[in-house]
Amino acid sequence: MAKLYFYYASMNAGKSTTLLQASFNYRERGMETMLFTASVDDRYARGMITSRIGLAAQAELFDRATDLRAAVEAEHDRRTLSCVLVDEAQFLTRDQVFQLAGVCDEMNIPVLAYGLRTDFKANLFEGAAHLLAIADTLVELKAVCECGRKATMNLRVDATGHAVREGAQTEIGGNDRYVALCRRHFMEKTR
Repeated sequence: MAKLYFYYASMNAGKSTTLLQASFNYRERGMETMLFTASVDDRYARGMITSRIGLAAQAELFDRATDLRAAVEAEHDRRTLSCVLVDEAQFLTRDQVFQLAGVCDEMNIPVLAYGLRTDFKANLFEGAAHLLAIADTLVELKAVCECGRKATMNLRVDATGHAVREGAQTEIGGNDRYVALCRRHFMEKTR
């Protein structure tokens, strides 16, 4: 039986790199993969999963209205899929997480979802909350805080590097807008 995996971490833990490596491993063995990324993430080229170390691959875009199950079924009719991989999985809706579970349970295709667990206010993202609730396997990827401990939190910063405490849950950015920190240093900087 195929499984739904959720690989979660703070910023800068290598989630996209790990996803691209997993897809490469399948393709190297002659197996087909289908990649998705959030349409809201426009840091690099739209429709591309890009890692900070320079790896990249074309991906299907999803937004809140995308029926992921239908998209996977249509692609599976064209070519036999061995795995579905989702980047920026924190942006999935509850319904989309359950659609992906259906891909595993009814189509017998494993789904590997990669994303943030929490936002800059330490609140769960919708997609992350439901993946944490129903995924078969949870895997925490590790990032490193400035102190050397495991980073689990995402601090949003302004142009001068000061902590941002208010604002919309989603603001796309990279190292210019977010710093991965351990809980202790996150709490100190957000006080």
